[in-house]
Amino acid sequence: MDSMSAWILAIMDRLGLAGVTLMMFLENVFPPIPSELIMPMAGFWSAMGNMNIIAVIIAGTAGSVLGALPLYYLGTVFDEKRLYALTEKYGKYLLIKPSDITNATHWFNKHGKAVVFFGRMIPAIRSLISIPAGMNHMPMLPFLVLTTLGSAIWTTLLAYAGYVLGANYEQVAEFIAPISKGVAVVVGLVLVVVAFLRIRSVFFDKK
Repeated sequence: MDSMSAWILAIMDRLGLAGVTLMMFLENVFPPIPSELIMPMAGFWSAMGNMNIIAVIIAGTAGSVLGALPLYYLGTVFDEKRLYALTEKYGKYLLIKPSDITNATHWFNKHGKAVVFFGRMIPAIRSLISIPAGMNHMPMLPFLVLTTLGSAIWTTLLAYAGYVLGANYEQVAEFIAPISKGVAVVVGLVLVVVAFLRIRSVFFDKK
């Protein structure tokens, strides 16, 4: 077990469900902390009888939603140029590159509000997508609803995988990566279909 795994385990051992919420909050604010380790570990603990799996999923989802809020408000205060400059200067301490901010902004500008939901299941987009949502002053209620739904699906998937894999929960990341890529592909296909239908609608309206 590496040092990060040991640290996460110690926090959850000490705080229980509150520790799951805290870890998922920090995972959103500090992306280097992986949800692919936190939730499967909590799922494993559920399988051992130390936690209730439903409570674990609720605690993890709550932490994800709470963790999305600081980044959302950060986006409302700073524009992309200023965030890029801050990330260039201090991002190395959080393992965040300026390009991560640019990519998240590009995803939001290209795909709109839907990416707040789907983005919760895509690596490197999951945490940072809250920033462009704030920059674009996305209404809080839709932001919270989409964030909650996307986070709930993601935490359920990870927790259940840990529950099933048991002591091999650290292998979850290997199984989750293809799923995340699959989500990204599906989102792309859906958006292509929507764009096609809109173009066709405009074409027939002109007729």
